[in-house]
Amino acid sequence: MIEVLLLAIALSMDAFAVSIGLGSKKTSFPQKKAGPQSGPLSLALIAGVYFGIAQGVMPLIGYLGGKGVLGWVEHYAPWIAFALLLFIGGKMIYESFAEGVEEDIAQVTHRVMLILAIATSIDAMAAGFALTLMEVAPLVACLIIAVTTFLFSVLGVYVGVKSGTWLESKAELFGGVVLVLIGVKILLG
Repeated sequence: MIEVLLLAIALSMDAFAVSIGLGSKKTSFPQKKAGPQSGPLSLALIAGVYFGIAQGVMPLIGYLGGKGVLGWVEHYAPWIAFALLLFIGGKMIYESFAEGVEEDIAQVTHRVMLILAIATSIDAMAAGFALTLMEVAPLVACLIIAVTTFLFSVLGVYVGVKSGTWLESKAELFGGVVLVLIGVKILLG
């Protein structure tokens, strides 16, 4: 179960980093009624819901796809999981040195949040294949990933509001390293 929690934390680092960026811009989520913009609480909760749901659903899709092909590639499954986690972790490490996508966002809307949620969770679909090799119920694992991502996303908005983006790249770097280490552990059994 600790492996699933580490996977959840690592996968949530993309959403955490984007949430920090959104919070650092002191962006608010527009309300439907006329009046002042909503504060960081609204943005934090909306980011948490969007990122949490996306990060919870995508690994389930990856798990189901992995289960479908596991019979054909069962002998190579640890190598495939290792390669996927190495690729995802390496990508996160690489992206930790690049500018965040949230710099280009003029206004946060539901459409923007949906796009960000999908973009930050595509990697989680590939990581879902690794769930086929773990002794855990996939729905429980995906729920843990969703809740962890929700909490990190809410926290990320507040971290961004209070301190800017200095932690953004470090979160992605940490997540990438953890994913690579989980891949190595799966490979070594």
